[in-house]
Amino acid sequence: MKIALINHGCPKNLVDSELMLGFLVKKGHDITLNPEDSDIVIINTCSFIHDAEEESVHSILEMAQEGKKIIVTGCLAQKYKDELKDAMPEISGIIGVSELDKITELVDKIQDNHTEKYISRVSEKPEYVYPESVERQQITVGSGSYIKIADGCNYHCGYCIIPQLRGEYHSRPIEKIVAEAKMLADKGVSEIILIAQDTTSYGIDLYGKQMLPELLKELNKIENISWIRFMYAYPSQVSDELLDAMANLDKVVKYIDLPLQHSDLNVLRSMRRPDFDYRELIKKIRKKVPNVAIRTAFIVGYPGETDEQFMNLYNFVKEVRFDRMGVFEYSREKNTISYDMQDQVPDKIKKERYNKLMSLQMQISTEINKSYIGKTINCIVEGFTDDGVIIMRSEHDAPEIDGLVYAKSDKPVVPGDIEKVIVENSDEYDLFGKVL
Repeated sequence: MKIALINHGCPKNLVDSELMLGFLVKKGHDITLNPEDSDIVIINTCSFIHDAEEESVHSILEMAQEGKKIIVTGCLAQKYKDELKDAMPEISGIIGVSELDKITELVDKIQDNHTEKYISRVSEKPEYVYPESVERQQITVGSGSYIKIADGCNYHCGYCIIPQLRGEYHSRPIEKIVAEAKMLADKGVSEIILIAQDTTSYGIDLYGKQMLPELLKELNKIENISWIRFMYAYPSQVSDELLDAMANLDKVVKYIDLPLQHSDLNVLRSMRRPDFDYRELIKKIRKKVPNVAIRTAFIVGYPGETDEQFMNLYNFVKEVRFDRMGVFEYSREKNTISYDMQDQVPDKIKKERYNKLMSLQMQISTEINKSYIGKTINCIVEGFTDDGVIIMRSEHDAPEIDGLVYAKSDKPVVPGDIEKVIVENSDEYDLFGKVL
């Protein structure tokens, strides 16, 4: 029987998918990336917000219609472990977020037509610990690769169910991460992207203190790596030591992903987020790390958010001028603190606030991109368009979420190469230029 995998959700989920494929390959199973060619389909699901759940459910139903045997893994399986059997009888089995190594057991039982019609391997209390015994089987090919340095979360933000689905924060040992980075470098990966629910808390559970700066120093020594990027920094954990490492380590890109979620102090308190004036933090980052690009994300329409509080956020964005920014309409999720809060904001108002904030950011982004025209920037080669234009990213752009650089060249270039590009034009999110 051939086994396919469909992945939904964030890069952290992608790593989990590649780990499960690693377990299957280790046991000699036949893997395909085309679900149509498969007998069994593993669907690794996301359950962060309602839209993500819908996308995952759609995949399950689509594969069921095609007569596939389905194993559901990831956050949806963890969240609805008791409901899925009755809600979707087409499913053959489910695996929780802590049971990645059980994937081979489920596949074997399904292949052998085991008497169990529905196999569940989901812990009541999840505790995600990275399975160091298996090598990931990468299903994405590009210039960069993600490395999960920790999982779980010790924060309990008012809108977020992740701590219930992933358990407490668990860091991986530095030597394991460095070994994985070296292996990826040997395979030709040029950029490594460090991910966790919160990368800035890395090491506190293992070493008793924040160790992301030390990890960056060790990774910076790897000869074949060109760029190092870390995502999901928590505002109260951005230390001077971390900023110094960013500023001084030549391979660490001058880019920080800092999801702030809001700026109004009362909304932040209601969200159970760090409630201080983020202006000073932004000023410090820009002072300590010259030429830094700051990405952030905000939630609009959180329960109780007034027009005045939203305008506080709007004016904050207008003043600070983030290089990159995402906005989410608040999604009401069961078993979160905010689910039962009074003054839920109507969908229409959430949409209006979303559009207003994104419109502002589009204007800011257009102006920032124009400032690149005439400058020479380092870019990493990702691939090529059908008509031969080179698809690239600057160090100020993370894969999949930020803009691209489209460039022409008189010389051949290879994906993963770092090239100098002179910027000749720009639009709201992308740059256009020529390889020097």
